Amino acid sequence: MATKIRLQRHGKKGKPFFHLVAADSRAKRDGKFIEKLGTYNPTANPAIIDIDFENTLKWVQTGAEMTNTARAILSYKGVLYKNHLLNGVKKGALTVEQVEERFTKWVADKDSKVQNKKDGLAKNAAAEKIAKQKAEEQANAAKAAEIAAKNAPEVEEQPAVEETQVEEQSSEETTSDEVNTDETTTEETSESETPEDSPAAESTEEESAE
Repeated sequence: MATKIRLQRHGKKGKPFFHLVAADSRAKRDGKFIEKLGTYNPTANPAIIDIDFENTLKWVQTGAEMTNTARAILSYKGVLYKNHLLNGVKKGALTVEQVEERFTKWVADKDSKVQNKKDGLAKNAAAEKIAKQKAEEQANAAKAAEIAAKNAPEVEEQPAVEETQVEEQSSEETTSDEVNTDETTTEETSESETPEDSPAAESTEEESAE
């Protein structure tokens, strides 16, 4: 019986969730399966893959076929690399100790890359959150300033015409005072002078003639 490692779809519409299974290659995609090997959640970032490593490796070693997606998942988790190293032991190119050493180093490098990706995503998410908060604060400040300006009492300005009238009245009063001062000065001058044809002047002339 030919077996195939493939995915069975589960989950809701728009939120797929898959089971990794070993099934008869003649069975329907979502039909009966021989063994469940793990799960795959592509909606997370990075994707979450949880598999039974040893059982999956056994199926690969027995010659189970794989769909393209299943092959990519097993390569990502190191199943195919471990199978390649074990084949080297069969050929006498490697020892079991060398296989374990190389695979342990590969797993450490892989975990480091995954962790760096998670850290980068977390950093970007934090930066986006801060930027969003600043944008909201600026929008709230602008809105508050707009409301304050709208509710502020209006200052009434006196018309310029009234100021002009006040200046004209002051000018008229000043001119009137100057005119009154000139008239008073003229009257005083007239009273202090004695005309030549006045009776006192005539009497003086007559006395001189005698």
